[in-house]
Amino acid sequence: MVTADDIDALLPQTQCTRCGYGGCRPYAEALLAGEAPINQCPPGGAATIGALAALLQRPALPLNPANGIEGPLLVAQIDEDACIGCARCLPPCPVDAILGAHQQMHTVLLALCTGCELCVAPCPVDCIAMVPRASLADTPPAPTAHDNRERFLAHNARSAARARARAALLTARKQAAGAPQAKGA
Repeated sequence: MVTADDIDALLPQTQCTRCGYGGCRPYAEALLAGEAPINQCPPGGAATIGALAALLQRPALPLNPANGIEGPLLVAQIDEDACIGCARCLPPCPVDAILGAHQQMHTVLLALCTGCELCVAPCPVDCIAMVPRASLADTPPAPTAHDNRERFLAHNARSAARARARAALLTARKQAAGAPQAKGA
């Protein structure tokens, strides 16, 4: 019997959300439930669609253009002279491939970048461009799907831990100030 793990293993783990889901795992779960077509993964392209079709015993379909187009592997490049250090690109990166701090210039770790494009839209000065990985000299190979998945899970665990710590701090401050607590807190 096919599982969500089987389907997830075929996906590229870029976590780009272009499929319409919050990442590769939710898309895999939707595919298993029959709630999504198999042709919504631009980074995986025709090869992934073919593998999903074989696994799920569904007909192969062309990539849905509403989800994007198949193309070369991309990486984010930050124009370091234009970067204002706003740090808005950091949270959306699903694998923490961008280094930087508030008021400091940022840079992309090419060995980790999945090419998901999620960092582009939040940038207020348009200093992030997506370029073909092969066009850059001395670029390390693209990260593996396994490595992408592991980094994505670690990113989510860190984000959840920060949210819990922030909630605990706010609760403690409210208690110290004598404010009534919200129900369930």
